[in-house]
Amino acid sequence: MTPFAEKIRDLRAEVGVTLKQMAAALEVSPAYLSALEHGHRGRPSPGLIRQTCTYFDIIWDDAEELRKLSDLSHPKVTVDTSGLSARHTELANRLAQKIRDLSTREAEDLLTRLG
Repeated sequence: MTPFAEKIRDLRAEVGVTLKQMAAALEVSPAYLSALEHGHRGRPSPGLIRQTCTYFDIIWDDAEELRKLSDLSHPKVTVDTSGLSARHTELANRLAQKIRDLSTREAEDLLTRLG
């Protein structure tokens, strides 16, 4: 799941909307919305983010938060370490190798440390 998807699920739960209902309102397929929520699709388009904000009546700071979450929601990340030290490259590769082994708590600790 991506940060954007987690927020969308929370919003859907708050207002009692099913994935199928939301997909119909946004004029996307339920399969696409489900894949997006499960992290099997890339980041949502700016248009879909705007539609989502309109659908949930999200404005200002909350809309900006949703946009930022979408920026952090690409499920297949590429890390460019060209021009950085060997340790930077090692870090990126080790994280890629070990990320599935991290517990949620360990991931949260790393995110807190990275700011």
